[in-house]
Amino acid sequence: MSSLFNNYLYNPLLSFLIYLYHHYSFNDIGIAVIVLTILVRVVLFPIFYKGAKDQAIMAKIAPKLKEIQIKHKDDKEKQVKETMALYKEHNVNPFSQIFLLIIQLPILIAVFRIFSIGIKTISNLNPYFLGVVNLTEKNLIIVVLAAIFQFYQSKLMLPKSAMKSKDLSPAERVSKQMMYIGPIMTIVIFYSLPSAIGLYWLTFSAFSVIQQIVINKRININQELKEEGKKLGIE
Repeated sequence: MSSLFNNYLYNPLLSFLIYLYHHYSFNDIGIAVIVLTILVRVVLFPIFYKGAKDQAIMAKIAPKLKEIQIKHKDDKEKQVKETMALYKEHNVNPFSQIFLLIIQLPILIAVFRIFSIGIKTISNLNPYFLGVVNLTEKNLIIVVLAAIFQFYQSKLMLPKSAMKSKDLSPAERVSKQMMYIGPIMTIVIFYSLPSAIGLYWLTFSAFSVIQQIVINKRININQELKEEGKKLGIE
């Protein structure tokens, strides 16, 4: 298993980072890290987009799910049937986030090894990002910025009603708590690591914010068109 990981994930990503560093980043490892992160996200964009879109839709339909749970609290079979029908109506997979995590985990492990160990193998490495930040050392500013973008992305994924209401569903309550817990964990975990890893997570989070803004706009437009269609008698 380790040989598969090294041959098909770790070594190719490390070699590509070295290639970017020597040819397309002006010998700035920070720029190479940013470019590598963006390219990885572009390659995996369909998977990440689907997961983020499903989670955003889940947040939108949370009130309807809550209605179903209350309406059929004494009939679990009916509750499950109507819940699955609602998922089907909105073309959403409630388990997409688990799949996304499974896909992302080995990539995160590879990135961690590259930026904590593999980065030291690059010949004549200039460890400074923009001549200021030594990416082989820890840096609080980069980690805090990554946490801020992570918080903002989590906030974008919650419906506005969940931000104001105190009567939340279990899923909404967990999402709201993770909006604060996630960034705190980011600071705690990444602060003691080389800031190259923090820069990766900062770029990753910033990309996710942009993606989430696009998703939210598309969902809102689609919802408005659907409601307008119903008014006109068009399903």
